[in-house]
Amino acid sequence: MFVYIMTNKRNGTLYVGVTGNLERRVAEHKTGAVPGFTSKYGLTKLVWYEQYSSPREAIYREKQIKNWRRAWKIALIEKHNPEWQDLAECFPGS
Repeated sequence: MFVYIMTNKRNGTLYVGVTGNLERRVAEHKTGAVPGFTSKYGLTKLVWYEQYSSPREAIYREKQIKNWRRAWKIALIEKHNPEWQDLAECFPGS
C-alpha cells in the first residue's frame, strides 16, 4: 500500500491519496482516466510517496497527512524531493 502526493507544479495544488498499485493509479491521474479533483486541476506529477505493509497503516497515514497544514505537506515533499521532480519518471517503462 502506498500513500502519495500529486501536484501540477512546485507549490501548486496538492492531492493526497492511497492505493495498492501506485504505478497504475499515477497513470490514471496522468491520463485523467478518473473524473474528479486531480483531473479537474491537472494534477499529474507524483512528488512524494511512502509504502506501507498494511492497508490500515496506509489509510491512517493518508488521513493524518490530509489533516496537516499545507506548509507541513510542502515541507514533507521538499525534505524528500527538493526539486519537486515527477517521481513517476522512475517507474519502469516511463
